[in-house]
Amino acid sequence: MFKVLVTGGAGFIGSHTADLLIKKGYEVRVLDSLTPPVHPHKERPAYLTEDVELIVGDVRNRNDMEKALQGVKAVFHLAAYQDYLTDFSKFALVNEGGTALLYEIIVDRCLPVEKVVLGSSQAVYGEGKYQCSEHGVQNPPMRPLKQLEAGNWEVKCPSCGEQMKPLPTDESTVNPHNQYAVSKYAQELYALTLGKRHDIPTVALRYSITQGPRQSIHNAYSGLLRSSVVRLLNNLAPVIYEDGQQLRDYVYVGDVAQANLLALEKGTADFEVLNVGGEKPLTVLEYVGMLLKLCGADMKPEIPGQFRFGDMRHVFSDISRIEAVLGWRPVTSPKEAAQRYVAWAQSQPEIEDSYAGAATTMKRLGVLRVVER
Repeated sequence: MFKVLVTGGAGFIGSHTADLLIKKGYEVRVLDSLTPPVHPHKERPAYLTEDVELIVGDVRNRNDMEKALQGVKAVFHLAAYQDYLTDFSKFALVNEGGTALLYEIIVDRCLPVEKVVLGSSQAVYGEGKYQCSEHGVQNPPMRPLKQLEAGNWEVKCPSCGEQMKPLPTDESTVNPHNQYAVSKYAQELYALTLGKRHDIPTVALRYSITQGPRQSIHNAYSGLLRSSVVRLLNNLAPVIYEDGQQLRDYVYVGDVAQANLLALEKGTADFEVLNVGGEKPLTVLEYVGMLLKLCGADMKPEIPGQFRFGDMRHVFSDISRIEAVLGWRPVTSPKEAAQRYVAWAQSQPEIEDSYAGAATTMKRLGVLRVVER
């Protein structure tokens, strides 16, 4: 087996991918900056096996990237900046710049890289696909601020203004609504365009909400599972934005790692963009209700009439394309994934609730807003 580079490989999806690669007999090198909040102590995480070679470095730094790329035949480019804050340039510099630099070095150095698998995101869709009873299938724009401030959450048809039915979203149309989503779509454009031009087989995988152990308990912006479980372990009620009826699909990190490996080993996905998602969408309320039962918590979630400007109302992925191309489907239920995360979180030594601080910051920056009653 040959050597594989995993950028961001000390993180959540990256470390699980590294584990699977080691299990399959590959040599694995990880490039990771080990920066907070994901790595609060800036140390190699205990879950990163000793078989993995770790280079502490930055995907924006040419020297770091050149060192990491020496002697590898494939790259999982999973390093990314994810947040709700307004440091817009950082999204571009890390996500877009790091991807462009990766291909620049491969081309300049004539490196024998045979495959690049890019970790993208369902966020590129913005609002998902919808059905209007009169005007058919729609890919609507972002909901207007005035509508959200009035607590009117559902997506309306751009043509007639009627509420629409959400549908599974396939890979055909993107419409990013926030800085993170824009940067992830730009990553795809760099990777697929440069990959085709320079004959570097490339696959872009759009992950749905990925769940499971190692999802950082320190990152206040890392998703519903983390935020809810951390609050429950501190005897606090989970906080739900909007009204909790938002539809999302959830996929287990181990299943995502399996999709990554298939994309590496099968040429059928070269230069494809594929959704990696869950079987069935759940509302936020349904998902949090499941977490309450798993944690044995006798309380109700808080629904304070707040929303994050730039969030999608409903988005859940159509995974028929990846099944046809790679033969992949998820095998782990959202409940199993959540159970594994809860058990892992309970074993962590530092579980402090960061919601209040994160909410204050988001309010100050105009990201988190309150319904005008």
